[in-house]
Amino acid sequence: MTDTSWKKSRRSLAGDNNCVEVRLTPHFTAVRDSKNPDGSRLYFTKEAWMTFVSTLKA
Repeated sequence: MTDTSWKKSRRSLAGDNNCVEVRLTPHFTAVRDSKNPDGSRLYFTKEAWMTFVSTLKA
């Protein structure tokens, strides 16, 4: 995975590294800490990620 494939929320402050970054692919979603891009990552199936996001919006 290249660094250019990771996205921060557009609500993040410019230059602020206190957020998570997400990488969406056709098969999975990866999440990492923007302060530690080489650290641990969480991986979700597409279905699990969509359930998580829809739950947040509710």
